[in-house]
Amino acid sequence: MTTTTLAILVPLLPFLGAAAGLLLGRRSPGLVRPLAVLPTLTALVLAALVAVRQGGDRAVDAATELTPTGSVPIELALHIDGFAALVAVLVGVVASCVQIYSTGYLREDPRYPSYAALVSLFTSAMLLVVYSGDLMVLLVGWEIMGICSYFLVGHYWETPEARAASLKAFLVTKLGDVPFLIGLFALAVDAGSFRITTILAAVDDGGLDHPTLIALLLLAGVAGKSAQFPLHTWLPDAMAGPTPVSALIHAATMVAAGVYFVARLLPVFAASAAALVVLAVMAAVTMAGSALAALAQDDIKRVLAYSTIGQLGYMTGALAAGDRGAAVFHLLSHGAFKALLFLAAGVIIHAAGTNSLAAMSRMGGLRDRIPDAYWTMTVALLALAAIPPFSGFFSKEAVLGAAEHTATGHAASAPASAGWIVLVAGLLTALLTAAYATRLWLLAFHGKGTEAPDHGKQPVAMTAVLWVLAVPSLVFGLTVGVLPDWFDGHSLTPTLTTSVLGTGLALVGGVVTYGAWRHTTALAARVPMGAVAVNPEGDGGQVEAEAIASHAPVYGDIASAHDPADPGRLLLGPLHRHAAGGFRLDAVYTALFVRPVQAAARLVRFLDREVVETYVRGAGTAPRWLGAAVRRAQTGNVQTYLSALLAGTVVLAVAAVLVATAGA
Repeated sequence: MTTTTLAILVPLLPFLGAAAGLLLGRRSPGLVRPLAVLPTLTALVLAALVAVRQGGDRAVDAATELTPTGSVPIELALHIDGFAALVAVLVGVVASCVQIYSTGYLREDPRYPSYAALVSLFTSAMLLVVYSGDLMVLLVGWEIMGICSYFLVGHYWETPEARAASLKAFLVTKLGDVPFLIGLFALAVDAGSFRITTILAAVDDGGLDHPTLIALLLLAGVAGKSAQFPLHTWLPDAMAGPTPVSALIHAATMVAAGVYFVARLLPVFAASAAALVVLAVMAAVTMAGSALAALAQDDIKRVLAYSTIGQLGYMTGALAAGDRGAAVFHLLSHGAFKALLFLAAGVIIHAAGTNSLAAMSRMGGLRDRIPDAYWTMTVALLALAAIPPFSGFFSKEAVLGAAEHTATGHAASAPASAGWIVLVAGLLTALLTAAYATRLWLLAFHGKGTEAPDHGKQPVAMTAVLWVLAVPSLVFGLTVGVLPDWFDGHSLTPTLTTSVLGTGLALVGGVVTYGAWRHTTALAARVPMGAVAVNPEGDGGQVEAEAIASHAPVYGDIASAHDPADPGRLLLGPLHRHAAGGFRLDAVYTALFVRPVQAAARLVRFLDREVVETYVRGAGTAPRWLGAAVRRAQTGNVQTYLSALLAGTVVLAVAAVLVATAGA
């Protein structure tokens, strides 16, 4: 079987599994789990075979024209280079783990058949994006992922949070997709084709007439899909969906699509220095802002959501520095440990039998009850904090090394200013990432919150997947010497300067957070029962309690002395309440966009009801009145008709005489 045939089957099998699951799921419940797991696993095996055959060598290209479309043809095309081959394997691994994990996590869910089918369709759409060699075909997968995320985030549609989150995810990403679509058409017009290889050849020949405009339009769609500032606000709210869906979205699909798209078409963006600087600023704000927000969250899934936003910022930062190898390396590494983090969080939630335990302030006694989640999440958090020798260290240092390389003027494809912006923000984010990772570990497993009831041993399908994902989280970084052959040939080996700075700042962040936790824990233990009160103004100011008046800074707006000591409050100080609310960006968007649109809608409704409908009613009233007057004359009395005829004749005769007299 040829490589092209294998590649076609990779996205096709999950699609067929989704279709079969939707058709047969309710009629044959016993087939639901095999139809969910087997096609995805088979697609993973085939994707691995494609990767082995491709081997990082010359890209595999194949195309057939779908239908004549005029001057710009649309082709069903494949373009599989080293990037595509490895990303497809990542998608297959994470999707397979999610499907296996879900068989235990959602085993009692009555809507599991539709859920499993949508996950398969989601997987198929992402694989289509990865392998596609034509931008219009890529757009199909891009939009299918959007509608799948809407349904999956809103899986628990009985709750208002899930309904609101699914709508928000759909609308915010569509807000970016509108300029993205315009950018695709503009790019195709300039290059004369939607085919990726043709577009890249046109860029090399200087064939783009509007590179900056095209790049900025495309970046809008990337910001929405990959949850980058300012269109990132949908991702934390998307935690209302099932935890395995969060793992899939955050690790291998949806948000990864935007980063992969830029990596695929990086020469288009590199054709405009202004676009790379905009990308660098977007990445820097995303990295630092999301890390601060993560340090202030109480919900464990929201911490991980903001963490994903920040790590995607690292990837876009590497792209802004002109190094797509470092970006995709971090994409692959992050996919493994972030999927592990979410699935381990799912085990924590499942152990309590309620989603409410996602609040870290309520966790307690979990380390010994769920050792699989404890140890594997520890591995994933060390990878997230970029502590050597875990995989996150190598991939994050590749990003920082690329930024340093660009900042010092050694990268001709990107401006030095972009490199400095990414480097400074990346180092700051390394400090903050280690801080919130340490805080999550301490509060989740070593906190003194309310202990949840023990719901027994977790299903093997869930715990086994954690150990599978722990392996790449631990050792994937060791491939740093091999991956350049699959990418652009640029070295991904950590440099001494950024390694010392990045690791040093990460250690400082972890140690300081641990010290703050010890201090606040000791302080909370000395607070008498009931001495802590919420500030009545609700503004997050200092707690007015005599028992802790001498121990500034105090906790802000914590609810009671039973709450665990949160080092995030101590570290962030007055910034905490702003960071906890995502810096009120939703309120800003509400003021700038939602309220004006609602006001315009109310004006249109008023004009429609009070003006347009008035004219419509008036247009109907006049004939009705005329009809009523004419109806009164239709009495059915012959004498009346004859009298009216005679009267009319007399009137006409008199009028004729008057006219004749006037003419004489």
